[in-house]
Amino acid sequence: MPTQPLPDRSPATDHGGMTGLGEFLRKCRADLTPEEAGIGGTVPGRRVRGLRREEVAALAGVSVDYYSRLEQGRHSSPSDAVLDALGRVFRLDRAGRAHLNDLARPARRPAAPPPQRVRPALHQMIASMTDHPALVLGRRTDVLASNQLARALLTDWTALPPRDRNYTRWMLLDPAAREAFLDWPAVAAEAVGTLRLYAGRNLDDPRLNELVGELTIRSPEFRAWWNGHRVHERTHGVKRMRHPAVGPITLRYEALALTGDPDQTLFVYTTDPGSRSHDNLRLLALLAADTRG
Repeated sequence: MPTQPLPDRSPATDHGGMTGLGEFLRKCRADLTPEEAGIGGTVPGRRVRGLRREEVAALAGVSVDYYSRLEQGRHSSPSDAVLDALGRVFRLDRAGRAHLNDLARPARRPAAPPPQRVRPALHQMIASMTDHPALVLGRRTDVLASNQLARALLTDWTALPPRDRNYTRWMLLDPAAREAFLDWPAVAAEAVGTLRLYAGRNLDDPRLNELVGELTIRSPEFRAWWNGHRVHERTHGVKRMRHPAVGPITLRYEALALTGDPDQTLFVYTTDPGSRSHDNLRLLALLAADTRG
C-alpha cells in the first residue's frame, strides 16, 4: 500500500487512540480482497469485497474474538508480534506499519507543541542554494523556511499569513497549485497521506485539528483521501510541473531529516544537467533574481 484515514464524522475527534486503530483496521480489511490475501477465489454467496474478520484473524494467527476487540477498541495493548502479523496480512509498506504502531501505542506528547523555529545557520544555507529550490517543512507540513527559488517555483510563503503557511493547505486550496503540478491528484494525495502519518503520531495537536477541519469543509478531494486512511512517507521522488513563466520543469527531490531539529525536514529539488528542465529552472532563477533586484 503506497500511501493510509479519519472517519466521516468530526475530524477533530478521532485522530488516534484505540478508536483510530479500529477505523484503520476496518479500512485495511475492506480494501484487501481474498485473492490479494492469498486465500483463494471468491466464495459463493460472498457479499463483501474485502476480508471477513475471521479471515484476518486466521491469517494473523489470533482468535476472532481478539481481533474483533481490536477493531472495536476493546483491547489496549496488542503485542509487537500481533502488529507485525497484521502488517503482513494487510501488506502494509514501511509507512503503513509505522502508522499502525502509532495508532496502537499513541505516544504521550504535549497537546499544544511549542512553535517551531529554523536555526539561522539553516536559513543561511538554503538561501545560498541559488540554483536549487529548497524549503523546510515542520509539523503538519507547515512551511518553516524557503529560499528565493522555491518561492518563485511554488508560492511566496512569506506573503501569506503565518497560519496559512502550510504545504498541504496550499496544495489543496490554491488553484495555482492545481495548475502547477501535471500529476496534481497524485501529489496532493501524497501530501494528505503525509499529514495522516503525522496525525497518527500527534493525537492531540489542536493546530492539526483546525487544519483537518478546514480542509474537510473546503476540499472534497481532501475528504475522500483522508477517509481513505492511506499514509505516505516522504523520502525522494519526481515532480512534474509547468511554471507559467518558463514552461515545464521535471524535478527530483530529496527529503532530508534534520537530526538536530525534531519534526523538521529539508527538501531540496534538482534537475537533470543538460535537460530542458535544467534550462527552465535556471531561467526561473534569473527571473526571480531580477524581480528581487
